[in-house]
Amino acid sequence: MSGQDGYRRGVGVMLLNASNQVWVGLRIDNTDEAWQMPQGGIDKGEEPWATALRELEEETGIPPHLVERLDSHPERLTYDLPAELRSSLWGGKWKGQAQDWFLCRFLGTDADVNIATAHPEFRAWKWTAADSLPDLIVPFKRDLYRCLVGHFQAYF
Repeated sequence: MSGQDGYRRGVGVMLLNASNQVWVGLRIDNTDEAWQMPQGGIDKGEEPWATALRELEEETGIPPHLVERLDSHPERLTYDLPAELRSSLWGGKWKGQAQDWFLCRFLGTDADVNIATAHPEFRAWKWTAADSLPDLIVPFKRDLYRCLVGHFQAYF
């Protein structure tokens, strides 16, 4: 989906388990400890919530029937890519992403998670405390993660 002001349109999912811990995956394409929540780009003609469910299943193997939507962030959140990554990601077309974020409850068990998907994005996954999220993510996404943790705090 086309973006405004040079931002690629996307979505993200903050997925909580029964203990109110958040699902994070360790990116397969980064040798650093780059943990992140599921996220991805919106395809042409696709709605953000449908994208969130699709991306979640593509990245974690978790089917939509095991996900309950709890809340969403009222604003579209953005992050800027560092200059050294702009030319190599998304064909150099975008300076960052503008994302709709959804807070969801995972209704399944750990056995329902399968990161060995058709196009794997993660090499490991875990449940973590929400307040640890900004420390786990790459530095250029930390402010966005702080915003999410602050907004959804009542759920943890």
